[in-house]
Amino acid sequence: MLANNEAMATIAVSDLARAHAFYGGTLGLQENGREGEEAVTYLSGSSQIIVYRSQYASSNKATSATWSVGDEIEEIVAALKARGVAFERYELPGLQLKGDIHVADTMKVAWFRDPDGNILSINGN
Repeated sequence: MLANNEAMATIAVSDLARAHAFYGGTLGLQENGREGEEAVTYLSGSSQIIVYRSQYASSNKATSATWSVGDEIEEIVAALKARGVAFERYELPGLQLKGDIHVADTMKVAWFRDPDGNILSINGN
């Protein structure tokens, strides 16, 4: 039923202007549409991310969106860190922390938060 349709991340924020500075500026996502002061849609590859204003912003304690970046993960993490992004450090079974990147076999992942505390991640190899 849904297998042939695109999916998108939908992320609640409290301040759309602050979120735009982060998603459009810090992360470098291209704005693709705006619903007044309530929502902004960004392009990320062939995917879309909707950032919308909500009273429930920062209530999610799990990962909201993940980017799969292949072998570019180290460069992307370094570039985001240079832009002021702070990376999370978790103690998870089977993962070793190497700098800001958690590593397990051929998988690499780095987690960070947006200004509202939404957890975002970058996966690579």
